[in-house]
Amino acid sequence: MKKLLALAMILVLALGLLAGCGETANDPGTETSGGSTTEEELSVYVVVSSTFGDRSFNDSALEGANKLAEEHSNVKVNSIECNNENFDAQMQNAADNADVVVCVGWEFYNVETIAPDYPDVHWIWVDNATGAPVENVLNITYAQNEGSFLVGYIAAAMSESGVIGAIGGEDSDTINDFIVGYKQGAQYYADENNTTITVETNYTNDYDDPAKGKECALALNDLGADVIFQIASKAGDGVFEAAEERGFYAIGVDSDQKYINPEVIICSMKKEVGNSIYEAVTQLLGGDDSLWGTTWETDLASGYVGVGYGEEDAVQQVSDELKAKVDELAEQIVSGDIVVDTVR
Repeated sequence: MKKLLALAMILVLALGLLAGCGETANDPGTETSGGSTTEEELSVYVVVSSTFGDRSFNDSALEGANKLAEEHSNVKVNSIECNNENFDAQMQNAADNADVVVCVGWEFYNVETIAPDYPDVHWIWVDNATGAPVENVLNITYAQNEGSFLVGYIAAAMSESGVIGAIGGEDSDTINDFIVGYKQGAQYYADENNTTITVETNYTNDYDDPAKGKECALALNDLGADVIFQIASKAGDGVFEAAEERGFYAIGVDSDQKYINPEVIICSMKKEVGNSIYEAVTQLLGGDDSLWGTTWETDLASGYVGVGYGEEDAVQQVSDELKAKVDELAEQIVSGDIVVDTVR
């Protein structure tokens, strides 16, 4: 009998130890596999209205997501090109497989009605904002008018003809927000220096065809424009081609594009699209989703809008003196001493 009791006690103790081993607590957001602890996978889809390869707006968004994947082994990035059609369907295709969907382009305005159907998905709408807050949508907007003021000042200062130009991808509020800032910056230079600056503008009505950008640039150059700001995504490559052929200067957009042709691109108006996506998702990875349900308005003060002059070893057409003046103007915009016009 004593032997039976002893055996029973041994069995109870063994079962207790086994149960204890099964109660190991996992950290939130982790899973166990083969005795090791790994983070949960986070699937990020970047959906663009047109295509990649613009070396500015769309590519910057994907670069931001890829940077996350490089730094976090659990982040998996996929991308979808809408080719200017099926925007709603492609948002839904992404949401069926994603934890985070990044929509790049104004064409995704139906995100405010689609996102509530996917409450477990975190949505980011780049460069636009829903009509009212949506709980699982983060809108990111950029004060492109502020950065454009600065490059407008540079264009006016660099012009020898007294005529500068701007080429937009379409006649829309977002594009015209660049243009009003650009014109104001040029006029600011003219007023400071008691001179006259004329700003000529036109639109490609296309974001993908460099031939249309080139045609528009040649037309503006025929009007005397010797510095032209391209605001037309991939179509803007044609502006750079025209600048090289005709010998005028060009200004890039969204990313620092000087590397494309450092001899003719004197600077770029930067919108840090990729870095803003990177920052938002990094916060989400850390368990903070407080940005969602809001509009994050980035500007010169936040550092997500600015002017790029290329790498340090790149040829520089803009003098150090002019760069210093631009820095002063940026400080005045941040302080509110200069209020930049906007159409948004």
